[in-house]
Amino acid sequence: MSALRNGPSPNPHQTPAMPDSPPVTIPAERMLSPDAAAPQTAAPPPPAPRVEKPRPKIRSTKAALTITPAAVSRLRNLLNGPTPQLIRIGVRNKGCAGLSYHLDYVDKPGKFDEVVNQDGVQVLIDSKALFSIIGSEMDWKEDQLSSKFVFKNPNIVDACGCGESFTVNS
Repeated sequence: MSALRNGPSPNPHQTPAMPDSPPVTIPAERMLSPDAAAPQTAAPPPPAPRVEKPRPKIRSTKAALTITPAAVSRLRNLLNGPTPQLIRIGVRNKGCAGLSYHLDYVDKPGKFDEVVNQDGVQVLIDSKALFSIIGSEMDWKEDQLSSKFVFKNPNIVDACGCGESFTVNS
């Protein structure tokens, strides 16, 4: 008979009663979700923030390009002009020997340009041309017919007859 009295309760929010205790009712708004019976796991801690180490700047002790006093004077005149700009030295595939020097005016150095500072002037070397130019000397020559920057490059293994193009060791 006691089994009939303590049988399933008509209230679904009521827990089964123990033989000696009154039934306990859980309010409907505090019901546990169906997942509440599943084992609970803690979320993994967030990853530690990555500390960016400053990259060491590897700089050679010798400049990639030396500039003669005549070229320094001419570069200083160009930089003191009405529109001061930097000169970027590069090489292009041109001429009968393969490569020729190419000079451009730029406002600021490119991301991978090599910056050569000498006697208060700056010259930029295009990163693609660096291995063709490294160790060279830049000079300024003037004669009755022309005035131009000339390069004495120890890397040249062949040049065309007119001197406008060259080939370097590969």
